[in-house]
Amino acid sequence: MSILIYAESAEGKFKKVAFEIASYAKKVAESLGTTVTALTINTENVTELSKYGVDKVLKVNNDKLAGFNAKAYADVIKQAAQQENTKLVVLSSSTDSIYLSSLVAVSLEAGFASNVVGLPVNTAPFQVKRNAFSNKAFNITEINTDVKVIGLAKNSYGIFENASTLTEEAFNPSIGDNDFGIKVESVEKSSGKVSIADADIVVSGGRGLKGPENWNLIEDLAAVLGGATACSKPVSDLGWRPHAEHVGQTGKPVATNLYIAVGISGAIQHIAGINASKVKVVINTDPEAPFFKVADYGIVGDAFDVVPKLIEKLKAYKAQNA
Repeated sequence: MSILIYAESAEGKFKKVAFEIASYAKKVAESLGTTVTALTINTENVTELSKYGVDKVLKVNNDKLAGFNAKAYADVIKQAAQQENTKLVVLSSSTDSIYLSSLVAVSLEAGFASNVVGLPVNTAPFQVKRNAFSNKAFNITEINTDVKVIGLAKNSYGIFENASTLTEEAFNPSIGDNDFGIKVESVEKSSGKVSIADADIVVSGGRGLKGPENWNLIEDLAAVLGGATACSKPVSDLGWRPHAEHVGQTGKPVATNLYIAVGISGAIQHIAGINASKVKVVINTDPEAPFFKVADYGIVGDAFDVVPKLIEKLKAYKAQNA
């Protein structure tokens, strides 16, 4: 009756969220006196999971699952949970897992709690702490069903090594044509060196950059910080940046350690999508911009003056501490 996690991967490599939910599941498993089983789909090397406490891996290798399909993946997770007699399924809060979670919960007749931000408050009854109201508050949710599904909020627990002895097992789920009712025509990928999904630092630009020709400011600042680049919805709508970089409630929600908004006024939908970030910094010429009300640090100034100086200082600091 182990805890089951879905360890996400992309192009055969694990995503960072896989290690966070493995770390989380291991700690919960220790309190419940059980083990952690991970389900992987078309992942090349699964032994890395042993560093984070996974005891067993169910390996799925199937060309039909080469591209993400929520219905098909949810059915695979359901079959894995049933085979392992799992009572707790842990998923991340990535874009893919947000789609998956409700489908998995329904298929297993399980209670579901999203945006979980910590270890269970109680295990009998099973209660978890969750973000609520666009990360402005918390609530305690109790799940009373026999099988439970939770979605762990990104960067809410952390990644901790806890070595285990790993066993691997080939898993061959039944995959029917009905699982592919939704067809993916194309996938648009960000060209940045660091993906938004895996980034601890995100530098985001808005219409204050005045045009795509000035995006080197965002890219240079992200590069010196080792972060990812992003943008507001108006910027992607104008075609300055690809939609894959649009962050916010209507784009990709982010929960980074540091979020820097350059030339973004702070529409409510944007704030709601980045509010879970630990430290928020805004650079804007308008001191009345809504972003200043939620930012931890704010600079009132022209991005074309502030950002180059910030890059210069960061480079000097890194050189001194190299």
